[in-house]
Amino acid sequence: MAFTAQDVKKLREMTNCGMMDCKKALTETDGDMDKAIEFLREKGLATAAKKAGRIASEGMVEAYVFDNGVGVAVEVNSETDFVAKNADFQNFVHAVAQVIADTNPADVEDLKTRKINDTQTVGDALTEKIATIGENMNIRRFERFEGINQAYIHAGGRIGVLVNFELADASKANDDAFKTMAKDVAMQIAAVSPQYVREEEVPADVVEHEKEILKAQALNEGKPEAIVEKMVVGRIKKFFKDVCLVDQPFVKDQDMTVAKYVDGVAKNLGTDIKIVKFARLEKGEGLEKKEENFADEVAKMIGK
Repeated sequence: MAFTAQDVKKLREMTNCGMMDCKKALTETDGDMDKAIEFLREKGLATAAKKAGRIASEGMVEAYVFDNGVGVAVEVNSETDFVAKNADFQNFVHAVAQVIADTNPADVEDLKTRKINDTQTVGDALTEKIATIGENMNIRRFERFEGINQAYIHAGGRIGVLVNFELADASKANDDAFKTMAKDVAMQIAAVSPQYVREEEVPADVVEHEKEILKAQALNEGKPEAIVEKMVVGRIKKFFKDVCLVDQPFVKDQDMTVAKYVDGVAKNLGTDIKIVKFARLEKGEGLEKKEENFADEVAKMIGK
């Protein structure tokens, strides 16, 4: 598989490795981006396991908990940031979230068939917005949680977080101490981007794959094979701290984990609190923005 200079640049942005190291990694892996990341990690050059592409698409993420307790996070993309800041666009996104809360659609295509008002489906309204605003728009994805939820929006809709909790005494969800804790947890998710709630949720194949990378990493460091397994055990614990929400250091107090923080609040409230699940949607995550050659762009502007 061939690769381009743009691929080298993208790999560098994803791993913070040197340009020549990225070029070598892509050469060794025939241009496969995921394998190139693994190659760099095995060589000890890249520590991050991020595979998401560069974030480039515009639009916004809405995260909201409605009066019936249903929480919704939805991403709607547009072509420009200018449109995303338009009040009409923002109102449309919120109305779509309301439809999701009320009708519980199975997926985006099902959502588009649901009524958003007396005369239009969501799909009809989307088509009308595209015609009115003059830009292509797309409802990309959504999450919907029932129960006790907390929503958080970061940077005006760049990141939306929804967290679902379970309390032994549900009435304690109205307590200010719980609300503060719930918002703190949502902000943690926005800032640190965990992939799972707790260790037991990490798929076995993901753990084994990570262990193989850590083993290759240790061997490439010249460590004796006799102690490599012990090193892997220690390093896999760090992996869990990186990807599991409850094991992460709490951003407001690095001396405690998120689990310890939540347990402390639960003890003060006199009820068990469990983080059940979460959704973190980042605007344009994994989508590439169309790039145009500057000379071609100028030529288009002058009609050549």
